[in-house]
Amino acid sequence: MSDSNITITGLLAAQPADTPALIYAGRTWSHGEIDAAARRTAAALRDRGIGPGDRVALFLPNCPAYVILWLACARLSAIAVAVNTRYRSVEVGDIVRRTQAKALAIWPGFRGIDFADILSRVEPQALEAVRSLIVYGESGEDKATAPALPQAETLPFEALLQAPPMAEDLARPDSACNIFTTSGTTKAPKLVVHRQSVIAGHGRDVAHAFGYDAVDAVMLQAIPLCGVFGLCQYAATLAAGAPTVMMSAFEAEEAARLILAHGVTHSVGADDMADRLLAAVDGSRPFPTLRQFGFARFNAALGDIVERAEARGLTLCGLYGSSEVQALFSLQDPGAPAAQRKLGGGMPVSPAARVRARDRDTGAILPHGEAGELEIAGPSLMTGYDGDPEATKAAFTEDGYFRSGDLGHTLADGSFVYLSRAGDALRLGGFLVNPAEIEAHLLTHPAVDGCQVVGVETAKGTAPAAFVTLKPGATADAEALRAHCKGALAAFKVPVRVFPVDGFPTTESANGTKIQRNRLRDMAQAALDRDAPPDRNGAPQAGS
Repeated sequence: MSDSNITITGLLAAQPADTPALIYAGRTWSHGEIDAAARRTAAALRDRGIGPGDRVALFLPNCPAYVILWLACARLSAIAVAVNTRYRSVEVGDIVRRTQAKALAIWPGFRGIDFADILSRVEPQALEAVRSLIVYGESGEDKATAPALPQAETLPFEALLQAPPMAEDLARPDSACNIFTTSGTTKAPKLVVHRQSVIAGHGRDVAHAFGYDAVDAVMLQAIPLCGVFGLCQYAATLAAGAPTVMMSAFEAEEAARLILAHGVTHSVGADDMADRLLAAVDGSRPFPTLRQFGFARFNAALGDIVERAEARGLTLCGLYGSSEVQALFSLQDPGAPAAQRKLGGGMPVSPAARVRARDRDTGAILPHGEAGELEIAGPSLMTGYDGDPEATKAAFTEDGYFRSGDLGHTLADGSFVYLSRAGDALRLGGFLVNPAEIEAHLLTHPAVDGCQVVGVETAKGTAPAAFVTLKPGATADAEALRAHCKGALAAFKVPVRVFPVDGFPTTESANGTKIQRNRLRDMAQAALDRDAPPDRNGAPQAGS
């Protein structure tokens, strides 16, 4: 179903203007109202020098402004740069600097986040390309909390909506439209670029495969648009012409209320979101309209969530995706037994997609059922990594398959099973994070000489733990090193424990001396397990 000539604005234009598009904070926006707002915003951005290829950083949670700015960027053939609202000064500065964003959108009043303080801690040269600071707010918020950038014009988002609507559509199928961050091989995350036809075409494929194109479909958008998981869900909903019930942040009780009030039929999210939803409402069938919940497995402690959900009338289906191939790349069959639906992977949503597994040692393509590194080809793949042609070339095989870095195996019917990450990347807070990001920041502490970060399992899911060596004569306690990370890194990247050590365990190999990360992981896990409080049955929990 993918269409190489479709654009994001084309998805919107295909929908009847008077049909509901977005339900947010008690207001319903029609497709026509969203289109008109996006046209006005595009005109206002164009008046401020933003055009094809320029970058606009969206440091926003889910809200109408995010959708409208994204669509406005698409109309201008500009590029929306996703900036997670959980990021702090180091991460925000790095992304804005490397993308050279000409505009930055923020919501200063969101959940008490001190945006002014975050931006004040960013090195000034990282923000020097920003010429427009767009400030979104909701009723009753104090706009005085908005930060100021000396070289940038500060614009209330509402002011953008006053411009005359832009009649022209500069969107092109081959225009880059989105940049997402992903785990990298260096301290800085890689910047994944996608084109309009790829985002829009994948949206159509997802809408059909996930059932979003059913006449009565209603989506709950509870995961953030700043991640590829959330953006792909929204693009598919737009492609289907279905209404989106949007939350600025997931709260289980409110999500349950919205599902029941609006007859939500589909949603996606993490396994812990499904667990919290089920805990929020009593009864044997708490969500009678909710037909399907596509989930990503982030918390190993919730291994029985599919069975528990099924017992209460909710069908959970495993899926697969990444920034490079897009989220919602595949889905397990909703009619399959729970044992299959709980697996990651499934059938690719595009009939043109192909998945194979390669032996990482021999390089041989493996037969069905044998595990190796998953390689993926298809219409949803990225254009490449922004500003990094070497990494882009290394990410693909000679015949055009993306090297996923994930372990899994294929099945004869064209589907596949995802097993685990093949490398050192950690899934933290629902996002892939390279430990090198955290290590690099700890190495900026004046006392730290070396650092290794590993993943450990806690009652709340995977978390980072750090081992550090100190410079001769230097001293630093574990809490001081954790405090060095707080405020500079997203909370989910702050190590749950820091262990000062004299040296890292190593082993000799044909390729040289290697640090035994598995041994460090075991050491950290054992320390956390010793300190963990017992569960309600008196047994130690996996971390705390």
